[in-house]
Amino acid sequence: MKHFLQGCVAASAIAVSALAASAADVTLTISSWAPPTHGMNSIAWPAIIAEIEKATEGRVTAEIKYGLASPPAQYDLVLDGAADIAWIFHGYTPGRFVATKMIELPGYDGNAEAASVAYWRAHEKYFEALGEHKGVKLMGLMTHGPGTLHAKAKVGSLADISGMKLRIGGGVAGDVGTALGATGIRVPAPKVYETLASNAADGVMMPMEGKASFKLYEVAQHTYTVPGGFYRGSFAMIMNPDSFARLSEADQAALDELFGEKVSRIAGRMWDTIDGVGAEALAAHADNSLTEASAADAAAWQELTGPIIAAVKAEVAGLGLDADEVQAFIAEQMAAN
Repeated sequence: MKHFLQGCVAASAIAVSALAASAADVTLTISSWAPPTHGMNSIAWPAIIAEIEKATEGRVTAEIKYGLASPPAQYDLVLDGAADIAWIFHGYTPGRFVATKMIELPGYDGNAEAASVAYWRAHEKYFEALGEHKGVKLMGLMTHGPGTLHAKAKVGSLADISGMKLRIGGGVAGDVGTALGATGIRVPAPKVYETLASNAADGVMMPMEGKASFKLYEVAQHTYTVPGGFYRGSFAMIMNPDSFARLSEADQAALDELFGEKVSRIAGRMWDTIDGVGAEALAAHADNSLTEASAADAAAWQELTGPIIAAVKAEVAGLGLDADEVQAFIAEQMAAN
């Protein structure tokens, strides 16, 4: 019955979206690389589309399309105008983004909504002038919940991670894997299931939402966590500037009010929601397990994070920013939300 009702709600949302698209003056194309069932496509984008329609009094809407490009190619897809809007994971394009690593650092205390809002505020205060998102219009920034380790075999301690082959998305997560003695395998999130099912990897670094979103309860039944998470993933929602410029001045002004912190908060709240769904999926399967780091491992993890954090700060300092100040600002803003 639960699945039937969810299907009815999804069908209704699609029908309403189709009606809105037919009535709107402009329908923007959103490129998405996660499956339709992922929270980004089933929760966040529908909520953002509804806010776009509300802000523009129905004149502008958007629709999600799949398979337009691989996850790492989403930025260039929007840059070239092949899609109006997309969402990107900064770690998929090493070297292109540096300041974004500041939100990925382990050690922040708070959920994804608080982190996403703090991230946007840090962007406005520190990162925007760096021009790392050159050529596109930022709609919002977000981070998923605390990163965890999901493995095929039970992991009882940090020491067990050494020597494992782990799918790692990139960014600070890659530095974490190296520090733990794991061998990193770079594949986009949609390829995680088959990578684990084929035994090409022993596990994956992902937030708890992956248990449900990518069916890790089937191929990575055992989850290991550390306080605050191993890392946080950094994402952006981007728009082609020419697509934005083609809108009326009134609609541009309305969307400028929406884009930024409001969109970031919507997206962050979605990650918290699907982390909860992932935790439910873990609990619902008897062959799945959850192991929390012991006090000794938690202390050892804190020591391991020192060099990781120092290395990222050095990179960010090379951009002319006070990395200690940025880190403190993010932590303060997270505590305030």
